[in-house]
Amino acid sequence: MKKYISEFVGTLVLVFMGCGSAIFLGCEIAGGHLAVAFAFGLSIVAMAYVIGNISGCHINPAVSLAMLMQKRLSGKDFAGYIVAQILGAIAGAALLKALVSGFGLTDLTGGLGSNGIANARGIGGAIIIEIILTFIFVFTILGVTSDEKKSSIAGVVIGLTLTFVHIVGIPLTGTSVNPARSIGPALFAGGEALSTVWVFIIAPLIGAALASIVFSLLKKRTENII
Repeated sequence: MKKYISEFVGTLVLVFMGCGSAIFLGCEIAGGHLAVAFAFGLSIVAMAYVIGNISGCHINPAVSLAMLMQKRLSGKDFAGYIVAQILGAIAGAALLKALVSGFGLTDLTGGLGSNGIANARGIGGAIIIEIILTFIFVFTILGVTSDEKKSSIAGVVIGLTLTFVHIVGIPLTGTSVNPARSIGPALFAGGEALSTVWVFIIAPLIGAALASIVFSLLKKRTENII
């Protein structure tokens, strides 16, 4: 249960800080794009060093899927993590919604920081972009967490990777690479954000699965060479 609570809190923080920076700062003003990217990345860094030794700090169903495929996560914990992550994302989005509605604050994204397909030239483009970005993100996670010697810097590496993934993805899809992060805001934004949220559920999962497959093949190849 401690692991599930950790995943709930970690995902809540990621959504609240990441999407919150987009909502209240905006991505269009000078430096806004980078600030939002770093908000997501730094959230991962912070949570990695707080809950990493408890749950592994997945706070992302795509990461949990890759860990399941790598046999680093049991089926039971996989199900528990997914539920905790989605509930955490919904809670984080609910807090942002309360701030916007209850205190009259302006949502500069117009959709509570939800993802979109318009700038990606439609569903096909968004799927391809999210698969590529998630592949890079999860592939990095699998590599840096596979060696205990790198454990002390893993959180920083993963956070910085999420940052540069967002730098590329924000102008195109708002960057998901995380189904839970997309589900939370979409439930409150409704409209197109909710009708297209399936893109940001399926594409990251495909990207994560591909990352796991490629990582396993490369690892096997390296072991054979050694």
